[in-house]
This record gives sequence, structure tokens and C-alpha cells, in this order.
Amino acid sequence: MSSYSKWRNSNHFYYCIKFTLNIYSMLFSLVGLCVLCVGIYAEVERQKNRTLEGVFLAPAVVLILLGLVMFTVSVVGMVGSLRDNKTLLHMFLCVLCVLLALQALGLIVALIFETKTIALFQKSIREGIKHYYDDLDFKNILDFVQEKFSCCGGDEYKDWLVNQYHFCNGSGPLACGVPYTCCVRGKVGEVVNTLCGYRTLNRERVDLDGLIHVRGCIHAVNLWMGDNIGITAGICCAVGLPQLLGIVLSCVFWNMLVEMSESADMVDFRLVKRAGFEYSELDLSGAGCCLCLPRDGGYLPLPASEPQPWAPEPARQDRRPVRRQQPLYRAGSQQLGPARGMGADEVGFRAY
Repeated sequence: MSSYSKWRNSNHFYYCIKFTLNIYSMLFSLVGLCVLCVGIYAEVERQKNRTLEGVFLAPAVVLILLGLVMFTVSVVGMVGSLRDNKTLLHMFLCVLCVLLALQALGLIVALIFETKTIALFQKSIREGIKHYYDDLDFKNILDFVQEKFSCCGGDEYKDWLVNQYHFCNGSGPLACGVPYTCCVRGKVGEVVNTLCGYRTLNRERVDLDGLIHVRGCIHAVNLWMGDNIGITAGICCAVGLPQLLGIVLSCVFWNMLVEMSESADMVDFRLVKRAGFEYSELDLSGAGCCLCLPRDGGYLPLPASEPQPWAPEPARQDRRPVRRQQPLYRAGSQQLGPARGMGADEVGFRAY
């Protein structure tokens, strides 16, 4: 037997996978809880001065949904790995696979139908520009993007004509202009002229050189991603690799539990109850809160002859004490028993 096979059949491998998956799920549940709390706080603040009806334009709603999904899925994986519950682990594995597949599918569809994807973003950004001063969350995001990527509007700078404060038929100081975040900045630390975009929407591109950015933010972000392939790939890996790691860990651990449950040395609590024992009669002291820790003396095993499903249950007064049997686990042993995975429905032993 190779060294890897020996290590895989050891108790150290079992606990390494078990607690790595548990810590992984716990960290993601905490991250999801933080995202959920931030989203709830942002949504409460947004509702105080809400005039925008579009849910799609509310980043707080996106944070709430993201945090809720992360927290729920991670808690399922954490409980499943702690209690060696195959059902919860299988659910955790399936959900992670579905989420990763949906993200990959969405990316592929966006690349294949690039024109329609850009048109969708243009429509959404124009709708946001229309309510630019009504939703502070969207306003702050768009201002950051326009300053970071030196752009203006979604497709071009004239997207600002859809805003009631900026269209050219208005009479206010912002009429036919763009926000100052579209302006070309001079020296660092220079006082910002908030009216630097005054009367720019009725002028041609060539006349605005050095005054405002005329390129749309969608095209600016696409060019930035193309010029920074390494950073773009790093962002994709940062999103996909943690999910892939969770899939691998949960798949390995779930397969281990399946192999253990199919072993002749594993006992199901349902069979214990069928044999005439009650759950309270099992000596599980030392098993820990997860009912999965090893004990040198072993735990209360099944009788030597397992009753058939159709056999009548023996009367309680006729039950004889069951002779203790030798547990499968021994200190320093590489065999699999309670040390490998006695969960809420499994106990390991080996009869004399």
C-alpha cells in the first residue's frame, strides 16, 4: 500500500478534511453575515430618502441577497461537516456546484452575446442616470467609476441628457452640463470646480478635448480589463477558486462518509433502535458535541446478531445485557471507526 493510501486511511486525514471544511464554511458564513448586515444597514438608510422605484438599481438589495445566500449555504456546510451529516454535505456540494456553474455560464453568455450585454448595461446605466440625484448609492458608485476610469456616462457623455437637471431645455445651473466627476482633472490636490462641465452637452467631441471625458464608462471598463489581463484573471480566480476549493473538500469528505456508512463496522442508530435500544441508553460520553470523537473504550455496540427487519421486537423485560465488544478504534491505529466518523447516525465498532 502506498504512503498516500495509508495516510488517506488514517485518522489524521479524516480530521484534516473534516475541520478544514468546517473552518472554510465558518469563515464564509462570517463573511456572508457581514455582507448581509452591511446590506440591511444600507437599505434602511436608503429607504429613509427613497424616491427611486427600481430594485435593480439598489446596490443594497444586491448585498442583502448575496449575504443571505453566502450565510445560508455556509451554515449548511458547517453543520454538515461538524455532525458528519451526509444529507447536509450533499446539499452543500450541490448548491456550490450550481452556483459555480451559473457564474461560468453567465460569463460565457456575456462573452458570446457581447453586443446584447453591452446594450443591457447601457439601458441600466441610463435608467440610473435618469434618477442620479434620487439614489445616493448609485450616485456614489457612478461618481467613483467616472473618476477611476476617466469616463462619462454609460455609452458616451451625452447619456446625461436623460437627467431632468442636465437636459438642455432646463433653466438651472446644471442644464446642458455634466457632473464634475466627468471633468478632466488638473493637478493633484487642486480645488474642484463643480461647474466645470457647464454647457458641454450641446458641443461636439473635438471641442471638449481637455475639458471633460467623452468616452463612456462601459467602453472604458472594457479597455481597462483588456489592458490588465493579469488583474482581470486574478479577480476571476478570487471569485471562483474559493468555491472550487469548497466543492473539492465537500466532495472528498462526503465520499469518505459514504464509504464509512457502507462498511460492516458502522452502526446506524435506526438499527440500534430496531434492536431494542433507546437513544438515551447509548453511552456516548466522550463523543463531544458533534458525536464524532474517538474513545478508547468504544461506545455501546449492537448485539452480536443483528435482528431481521421482520423479526418481532423483543420484550424489554427479556432483554439480556449485551457483552461489550472490542471497538474498531485504537490509539495510534490507522483503522477507521469512531475516530473516522461516528456522526449523529453512525457508531463504529468491531466485534470479537
